[in-house]
Amino acid sequence: MKADPDDIPEPDRVPGAPHPRHTDRVIGQDRAIAEFMDAAQGGRLHHAWLLTGPRGVGKATLAWAIARWMLGTGSFGTTDTPEARRIAALSEPRLHLVRRPWDDKAGRLSAQITVDEIRRLLSFFHLSAAEGGRRVAIIDAADDMNPNAANALLKILEEPPADALILIVAHQPAGLLPTIRSRCRTLRLLPLDPTRMGNVLAHLGIDDDAEALAALSDGSVGEALRLAGQGGLDRYQQLTELMSTLPRLDRPLAAAFAEGAAGRAGVDGDPFDLTMTVLDRFLARTARAGLMGAPLPQAARGEGALLARLSPDDTAARAWADAQARLSARARTGRAVNLDPAALVMDMLIELAHLPPARSAPPAKG
Repeated sequence: MKADPDDIPEPDRVPGAPHPRHTDRVIGQDRAIAEFMDAAQGGRLHHAWLLTGPRGVGKATLAWAIARWMLGTGSFGTTDTPEARRIAALSEPRLHLVRRPWDDKAGRLSAQITVDEIRRLLSFFHLSAAEGGRRVAIIDAADDMNPNAANALLKILEEPPADALILIVAHQPAGLLPTIRSRCRTLRLLPLDPTRMGNVLAHLGIDDDAEALAALSDGSVGEALRLAGQGGLDRYQQLTELMSTLPRLDRPLAAAFAEGAAGRAGVDGDPFDLTMTVLDRFLARTARAGLMGAPLPQAARGEGALLARLSPDDTAARAWADAQARLSARARTGRAVNLDPAALVMDMLIELAHLPPARSAPPAKG
């Protein structure tokens, strides 16, 4: 039985925020916009662009703005033209979107972009070639491609179709094939500074938690909106309180936190993805504390003192950074093979409890 289209989440949309194709303004990325425009207007438009930078800083928003401009809206930010409306409705014949598909049989989004999706992209270029003119493809995000899909994309990049522009969104470009990266021109987007983040969040009606959201999202408006819309700050507070029980991990608290990762992804978000996000941020901030001191502002009550205890020096920082990389890879593998989310998260928490820095006891209460 096919799912109702209205109930199918879009994998490239942040819950609680409009899809990037409906957003008419790219915030805080004037340098990246200028770099692309200079190349396009100067006759140096490369056939493939790799849009990189942290998740949620506007990469997809910029890709859709470029698509609107390239396909004839006449303005970089305009969304109120026939072409822009077709693009927003995904009915523009000169544009093709590659993203994780919906699996009707499993009743959920596919964990990866498969080779079939890249074959559909190749068919799009073949079928649209007869119409002439510029064609644009957006891949969001390349991080989701499995190896076969990556190899199929490489073949397209090696022999690019005429008049094709391929915009590839990548959150962690180092994970892509070096040959893919070498055939693209990189356009790097940077996180927003704290002042700009605060202004943007205030403009979006987020005032009370703006400071904590700005700290936890690392200058990413998209991440701040996602965390705000999915209760991310509450999840991060739960994790902080759980990690404060180290070196003796509170098993009931850990089990409750792990259970919060279960549940089916929907239009309001993915519990497992949110859990891995807050865990990844905690590990990153803990590693940073060993090198630079506890980060300010705090993203949770008691976070500063906890990070100072768990990561007092550069040796501890390396241990937490290694754990971040290791657990991130395990999360991707676990999702790909459909491991039980709660069990996977519980295993990760137990591993963290055995890190040498985590064994240091909390200070005695007076």
